[in-house]
Parts: sequence; C-alpha cells; structure tokens
Amino acid sequence: MLFEVIVVDNGSSDDSAGMAERDFGCSVIRNRENRGFCAANNQGIRAARGEYIALLNNDAEAEPAWLEALWRACQSAPDVGMAASKVLVWEDPRIIDKAGHLMFPDGQNRGRGSGAIDEGQYDRQEEVLWPDGCAALYRKQMLDQIGGFDEDFFAYGDDAELGLRARIAGWRCIYTPAAVVRHHRAATMGKDSPRRLELIERNRLLLALKLFPTGLLLLNPLYFAMRLAAGVVAAQRGAGDTAHFPGLSGKWKMARALLRGDLEALRLAPRMWRKRAEIQRIRKLSPGQVRRLMLRHRLSWREVA
Repeated sequence: MLFEVIVVDNGSSDDSAGMAERDFGCSVIRNRENRGFCAANNQGIRAARGEYIALLNNDAEAEPAWLEALWRACQSAPDVGMAASKVLVWEDPRIIDKAGHLMFPDGQNRGRGSGAIDEGQYDRQEEVLWPDGCAALYRKQMLDQIGGFDEDFFAYGDDAELGLRARIAGWRCIYTPAAVVRHHRAATMGKDSPRRLELIERNRLLLALKLFPTGLLLLNPLYFAMRLAAGVVAAQRGAGDTAHFPGLSGKWKMARALLRGDLEALRLAPRMWRKRAEIQRIRKLSPGQVRRLMLRHRLSWREVA
C-alpha cells in the first residue's frame, strides 16, 4: 500500500525535525512553539492527501503491518470512519494500555482493558466506542464532514471528543488486534503532572457540555461524585492517579489541579454551548441513541476504582 509520512514538529529543541526530513525524507511541518495535540494534528490532517489519516504519537512505536491492519478494518464497511489499535505498554508489552476506549458517564474516559495482562481477551476484531488518538486511523471523508480535533481542548480527552462527535454523526469504530503499538504511558507531561490532571478534568467537562445528551449532562455531578468515591477507594490501596501524588501535599496538589480545571471549564462553557448547537448539523443519532451507545460502552465503577 502507498502512504505518505507527515511529521508535525511541535516546537522541539533538538534536531528531530531535521533528521525526519533529511534522513527519512518525511514532509515536516515546523511549529515554533508547542501548539498542543489538537492543533498539530489538524495541521497534519490538512496537509495530507490520502483517503485515510493515521495518527502515531512520538511516544508510540508501531509493529510491522500496523497501518495495513487499520486500513483493512476501515475497509470492512462504508460507515466505519475510525479504526482502533491494540496498544500495549512499551515498558512491559504483556500489559494492555488500550484496546479501544470506554467512558464513565461523567465524561472521564479510559482505555478498554487498561492495566490488564494480555491473555488474548481482546484478540477479536469488534466494534468499540472510539480509538485512542496515540495510534488510530480516521477516514478523511469523515473528518471533512465533522471537522478535525477541537483545538480548545489542547491535549487530553481530545480523541474522546472527536470520537463521540463522529459517533453522533453516524460513523462507527472498529478495533483490530492485528494493529499493535507499544506506548510510553503519560510520556508527554508525566503521571505526576498537576497540569495533566487539570487538562483531563477541564476537558471531561467541556466534552460533556458539548456532546452529552441532556439527561446525562444533568446527572454529571452525581456520576462525578461516584468517581471521586472510587478514587478514594483506589487511594486506600495506593492505586490510581493518587499514587503519583503521595502524602497530604500531593493530595492538595491534586485538589488544586482539579479546581483549576473546573474553573477553566466554566470560562469556556459559553463557547462549548455554542458548539453544542452546531452539532445538530451533523447529527444522525438521536440523544436517546447516543445515551444507549455510551452506556453500552460504559466504564464500570469497579474499573474506575
């Protein structure tokens, strides 16, 4: 199969962009500063000439035949607009990072099977909610219809917003275990980064405001409280994000990061509300169908904890 490689350099300080251009013949788009995951990917999408757009983050390493496997998954039906990879943990490929995505009803999303030992339980090609943006394939026709990544998100939760928007527009996602990638988890900002938590919290609220059916949106505070309770359970056994913020000072950092995320989401709420109205232009699924889809691919309370 024929493909082109476009490298978007997001303000790097080394010679990686020059090496990609000089040694590998890639087309390189250079940004003087870090414009974020969303803006940089949109630059690449606009420059691409193919019928499909594959994303591969700089902290992900694809195995041979990865691209062909994703392409075959997208070819399985005309309404398949996205293909999801089997993403393994780079440091220990026995552990699953993501096999498609699940979502908790408050807007927090997580990889399907995240942290589990790979025992073949996800070795079947099947429909999932959406792919992880670190290693995914998107149909260009779909992106032309619904638009690219929402640049207000900057990073984190952006692939969930694009994926749910695509589902609302009637497109499906197929996961294929033949497309294998190894991923350095949280390599961009680090698991102990308060800024990472802030963006995750902010963007889950922005996603809900923009795309959730009204009934689920009204229940958001309840589901958020349930997830906080799950976080407390996880903290008691030293698991979850709390493990990366030890001691009282660490918990205080987490609380401040969440509060900053909520305040930033409040500031952007009017803009998301306007975008919510624009979703009607591409809508194929009713709010009830979207709700059932989300609950069918729901992240359980036990998995959150």
